[in-house]
Amino acid sequence: MSKEKLQKKLLHYIGEAIAHFHLIQEGDRVLVCLSGGKDSWGMVWALNELSKKSKISFKLRVLTLDQGQPGWDDRALKERLEAMKIDYEVLTRDTFSIVKEKIPENKTYCSLCSRLRRGIIYRYARTHGFNKIALGHHRDDLITTLLMSIFYNGSIKSMPPKLLNDAKDLIVIRPLCYVQEADLKEFATAMEFPIIPCSLCGSQANLQRQSIKSLINQMSQNNPKIPSNMLHAISNIAPSQLMDKTYFDFRGLEQFQILSNGLEAHEDRDDEEL
Repeated sequence: MSKEKLQKKLLHYIGEAIAHFHLIQEGDRVLVCLSGGKDSWGMVWALNELSKKSKISFKLRVLTLDQGQPGWDDRALKERLEAMKIDYEVLTRDTFSIVKEKIPENKTYCSLCSRLRRGIIYRYARTHGFNKIALGHHRDDLITTLLMSIFYNGSIKSMPPKLLNDAKDLIVIRPLCYVQEADLKEFATAMEFPIIPCSLCGSQANLQRQSIKSLINQMSQNNPKIPSNMLHAISNIAPSQLMDKTYFDFRGLEQFQILSNGLEAHEDRDDEEL
């Protein structure tokens, strides 16, 4: 796909997400998190373009967190952001050493790493007066998280496109929720974004998330619609067809039952339900 078509596709799906979930509104101050990876680079580019064309006025600042990982080099990242005329800051906080100290080599770094990173980002947003934080999770992240939650946590949940934090002072948004990872990868190559690889989570093999992604990819070989169907399922919940008593009154269902002395009047309807 040409770079122009990829740009158009990315802007289309991010624009849809913003419209469907009211992700960005008049006067918002949005802190856009740029890890240096392909996903967040695509988000930064698209939000910057939309900010120039949008009928509503909102402010963006890009925040990149230097976590002290070995080999970190953000010179090309800074040059690119300056060429794009984007307001940004690179914040240095050595969480790498903390994660390596606290987590054994054979255990997953992701949980502690993301918790430390989230705390730093939230603190920065509050200190600098931002009301929203944009993260670069895409469609494939959402559906992978759904299956991970089912398989490993026994719950049905994913990454929402819009989330109010526990303190209720910040809203996290995911503008890439409709965007496929494959498109972001192709777009990053076409745009020649300066990618900074992760030497923590990205360096670990046999992670649960990678296993789930492989499962979805294998199933998609036979049915390419599986990823889009999974995304649709997240927004198409049928509480009466599940088992959560909190969201459906199974105990009181009898009060809605229509009793009948005969079967003929209901046969057609029952056939349709089956």
